[in-house]
Amino acid sequence: MESKAYSLSCEKNPHITLRVIPGHFTTSNSHLSHFIDVSGLKSNVSMAREVAKELAYSYLSTTQIDTIVCVERTEVIGAFLAEELMASGVSAIGGGDIHIITPISNNIGTLSFLSSVVNLLAGRNILLLTTSVSSGRSLNGALDCLAYYRANIVGISTLFMVSSAHAEHEVNALFTSDAIPGYKSFSSRDCELCRAGLPLDALISSEGFTKI
Repeated sequence: MESKAYSLSCEKNPHITLRVIPGHFTTSNSHLSHFIDVSGLKSNVSMAREVAKELAYSYLSTTQIDTIVCVERTEVIGAFLAEELMASGVSAIGGGDIHIITPISNNIGTLSFLSSVVNLLAGRNILLLTTSVSSGRSLNGALDCLAYYRANIVGISTLFMVSSAHAEHEVNALFTSDAIPGYKSFSSRDCELCRAGLPLDALISSEGFTKI
C-alpha cells in the first residue's frame, strides 16, 4: 500500500506538499480511493507556517476574526494563521488579539466547549479550521456546535476537500480532490471498489490510518 505513495505539491506554493496513497480505504461513513496524509502539514513547523500563509490570503484586509476554532489537531497551523492575520491588521478592526480554542468531543463525536472559553464564541467572529472535508458530515457537526454557542462564522478553512462534498458555507481549501487523478468517494453501501472485489487496505481518520 505505502509503496504506491507519492507527493503532491500545492499549486500556489510548491514548498507545501502532502502524501497521497492510492488504495481502498474506509472512514466511519464512506469509502475512499486514496488516503490523503496531511500529518506533515500539521506537525512540521516550517510546513505549518507556509500553510498558514496560504490560508490567510482569503481573509487579509477583508474579514474581522476574533477567534480561530481548531478541530482535528490543527492548532499549530491555527497559531501561525493568527500571527499572519494579526500582522496584516485583520484583528485591528476589533481592537484585540485573535484567540485560538479547541472543542472537546464525546464518545459519539459530538463537539462542545468548556465553560471557560464560551465567552470567546458567543457573538464573536469565528474562523473554523479543519483537517479535511469529505462527506461534509463532520463539518456540519462543527457548524451546528458553533451555532449552539451563538458564534458568527466568517470563514472556514481546510487542508483538503473532496470537490463533491456538500457544505452550507464557502470553504477555503488548500488542496482539493480535483488535483488527484482517479480520486473517488463512495457511500459504504455503494462502493465501486467493494463491488470490484478489492479488499480494504486501512481504516482512516483525521489522525492517520490503521491497516486492516
